Amino acid sequence: MHVLIIGAAGMIGRKLAARLSEAGELNGRPIEMLTLIDVVAPEKPARLADNIVTAAGDIGDPATAPSIVAERPDVIFHLAAIVSGEAERDFEKGNRVNLDGSRALLEAIRNTPGNYRPRLVFTSSIAVFGAPFPHAIADDFHLTPLTSYGTQKAIVELLLADYSRRGFVDGIGIRLPTISVRPGRPNQAASGFFSSIIREPLAGEETVLPVDESVMHWHASPRSAVGFLIHAAGLPADRLGPRVNLTMPGVCCTVAEQIAALRRMAGDRVAARIRRAPDPLVAQIVAGWPRRFDPQRALALGFKAESSFDEIIRVHIDDELGGNIAG
Repeated sequence: MHVLIIGAAGMIGRKLAARLSEAGELNGRPIEMLTLIDVVAPEKPARLADNIVTAAGDIGDPATAPSIVAERPDVIFHLAAIVSGEAERDFEKGNRVNLDGSRALLEAIRNTPGNYRPRLVFTSSIAVFGAPFPHAIADDFHLTPLTSYGTQKAIVELLLADYSRRGFVDGIGIRLPTISVRPGRPNQAASGFFSSIIREPLAGEETVLPVDESVMHWHASPRSAVGFLIHAAGLPADRLGPRVNLTMPGVCCTVAEQIAALRRMAGDRVAARIRRAPDPLVAQIVAGWPRRFDPQRALALGFKAESSFDEIIRVHIDDELGGNIAG
């Protein structure tokens, strides 16, 4: 099997590549080649080093998609994206990468000769939904995004469903919750503070909370995100059916509940490292995001996530901090 990860230098891409290289297989099939693509050539994971190819390529460049599809990978993980806050600030860049790059990838697959029909796993977002919301959003809730990022993801969801319906690709789109707690430094995502208010205090650093503690959101850990992707890659098309885009399970909680979980896990001294500093732009973006979901379809199809935010914090401590918390 040949597996291609587009956006492999990002946090989830790195973790997915590491998981696949460690396992050496995907859903019971040996991985004979693992290709990693990003705007900067990704680093190779330790395992399967002889069977890993890395390269630099911008999916927003029209020449990139045909070149990476030419090797006819069996499974393609499309993770490349301009994140929410940056896509809102730079409209042209967001469209070029999130929309035009994704459509170019679908077209490159369609135009590859020889009845080529790979499994394409596309990372969408809960930002495809917009207010007003019901108490809990089901998969059949209408797509009315209130950000450019959400609009770009929603358009690609529709394209993925149509290209799959016509038999050009075997596609599945998974709407990821906000991934918490993200390791490393903050990125330009408007949702970045959801991780920062946990990550920095656990590392002994102060951090800023730009929104009110009453803000409610939907979360899953990086470990769960990788699990979603791997499970999606092996889900039979006949089980998925024609509705190829679905919302992943997660944990619904307020910022106050996040901080309470941090206090339970690490104590008052760690939780006190959060400083309140309202940011109107971030607050405006976040106000248009959905908060609670009813992911019964994903659960029925075998997708799994954490059951509490305490568990999400424990995953971060175990996976990123070696089980240790800064005092």
